[in-house]
Amino acid sequence: MVLAHPQFIGTNKPKVDSCQMASPQSPVILTQDELKKIAAYKAVEFVESGMVLGLGTGSTACHAVARIGELLQQGKLKNIVGIPTSKKTHEQAVSVGIPLSDLDNYPVLDLAIDGADEVDPYLNLVKGRGGSLLREKMVEGACKKFVVIVDETKLVKHLGGSGLAMPVEIVPFCWKFTLERLRMMFVDAGCVAKLRRFSENGEPFVTDNGNYIIDLYFEKDIGDLKVASDEILRLAGVVEHGMFLDMATTLIVAGELGVTVKNK
Repeated sequence: MVLAHPQFIGTNKPKVDSCQMASPQSPVILTQDELKKIAAYKAVEFVESGMVLGLGTGSTACHAVARIGELLQQGKLKNIVGIPTSKKTHEQAVSVGIPLSDLDNYPVLDLAIDGADEVDPYLNLVKGRGGSLLREKMVEGACKKFVVIVDETKLVKHLGGSGLAMPVEIVPFCWKFTLERLRMMFVDAGCVAKLRRFSENGEPFVTDNGNYIIDLYFEKDIGDLKVASDEILRLAGVVEHGMFLDMATTLIVAGELGVTVKNK
């Protein structure tokens, strides 16, 4: 499988470069995980020796972390410092030999690589279905460049458009009260709000920060995302939400026909 290198042109407008895979006459059917791996490896091409990197969490980001570790072991990358966005990523990074630190020591990062649960046409994201949205937003909000890696199933016309969860991290205290206030906030969008629970025992899912997650499901477009963001964050009991607005600088999408790179 051969991927061409996309060319970037300096402009403020989004630009797309599609890279076609070889032998279109005999297409190979790729699994979703294989597509994620292709996107992750493409993102790691942005990594240079000496960088401080935000290391994302999830099934796509783990491929990028593994690749960075591999390149370090091969000597192709040197003097990398990683800032993990979850305990799980911390453990993986240690296992593949990536030196780690935190935002206290490195308040400005060169680059972050992470996946997303949804991406709209303006590179706004939904993240957090894995439960790490708060630390992801802290780390990725501190980086100069944020590269998002997805397979093509994550593309939506508007956030919430997949019909799947938009997570909100909340404090456990009076969580039912907070859940109901979140539901009523978006009642016009047909919102359903559910406390995230472990499927095996029904106990509430607990984040790395000791908080709960309320998953919001929308039947309709919720409208102005910045207004929705502000309203959620003003609600007492809310810690953070999973809308990542105006944060991504580059989107890498892997699909059956190749890899697309879009810059903002």
